[in-house]
Amino acid sequence: MFPLELNPSPRRAAGFTLVEIMVGMVIGVLGLIIMMQVFSLSESQKRSTTGGGDAQSSGAIALFGLQRDLRQAGYGASDLKLVGCNVLLRAGVTLNSIAPVTINPASITGQDANTDTLLIVYGNTNGSPQGDGIVAQPASGGTAVAPDIYAVQTPTSFNPGDQVIATPQTRATPCNLSLASVAAVGTIVGSSANVAVTAGTGVASMSNGTLFNLGQAPKILAYAIRSGNLTQCNYLVNDCGNAANNANSAIWVPISNNIVSMKALYGRDTSAPMDGIVDVFDSTAPANACDWVKVSGVQLALVARNANFEKTVVTAVADPGPPYRSLAWDGDTTSNPAAVAANNIDLSANTTWQNYRYRVLQTVVPLRNLIWQGVQTGC
Repeated sequence: MFPLELNPSPRRAAGFTLVEIMVGMVIGVLGLIIMMQVFSLSESQKRSTTGGGDAQSSGAIALFGLQRDLRQAGYGASDLKLVGCNVLLRAGVTLNSIAPVTINPASITGQDANTDTLLIVYGNTNGSPQGDGIVAQPASGGTAVAPDIYAVQTPTSFNPGDQVIATPQTRATPCNLSLASVAAVGTIVGSSANVAVTAGTGVASMSNGTLFNLGQAPKILAYAIRSGNLTQCNYLVNDCGNAANNANSAIWVPISNNIVSMKALYGRDTSAPMDGIVDVFDSTAPANACDWVKVSGVQLALVARNANFEKTVVTAVADPGPPYRSLAWDGDTTSNPAAVAANNIDLSANTTWQNYRYRVLQTVVPLRNLIWQGVQTGC
């Protein structure tokens, strides 16, 4: 038998000392800091990449829509008998100096600072875009119940609901015309070749003139940058030139977000006589019909912004970095330094503009409906 041990020796307790626990905590905190730094860097790169992609996508979609309208600009409304005239669209709303595309029309106001505006006009007629000859004008309205009657060469190219503009044989100065809707085709007044338009909207003395058919759904679209969005206004529905409508999003409808600048220039033939070749891109507005026929393209740039605000400056004026950080575009090609500077992209009106990343998308859109006018004698 073993003797009974009355006083056993105490065993040493197992575990971590305070020093070991503190060392482990320090190592864990260091590891956590490293992981958070890696995560933060990765997240920053992800935001920059996805944000740049979002800006690219929104800018590309906006540019595609503008290109589509610009390519159609002037269809049915590019003839020199019509270009530059003032057109009464409806009571109280007149479109001054109608043209296929107008850069910075005087009627459009309230856009974001240092951005351009556009006014684009085109029709969708199934008839001749060069208009139809007016043989005679049996009746001219002037009252709310009297229609305007035009006897035309090819009445079958008109349908009720078509939007038309009548021009006289000799262009008047000033040239004031009216947009009217075809009420009936093949009306009375002694001839089946008559086209009757809405009451009291025509102009007298149109015999031997031209009746231009813009089709059932012509477009007179104004574009402007408002509050960092590309917005569109339909002149046939709203008065886009009324400054009281500038803040109304139901009239100036946002069609693309985070588009912070739009710049546009005419591509003009400056040769005398004209040779149909673009010599310069500038913002000089055409003053007459000959000037308009010399415009054969529009240079356009949109600046799309990444929606993510950066805590540090990421964009500079003369940054030679990748495209999403550069605000350069081809711009004005004249030798006038003041004109070149005025047409540069300038976002400085927003005090935090350098804390965003941008994509600049640019293109040159040919105005085929003006090009088809050809080289005009005397221009």
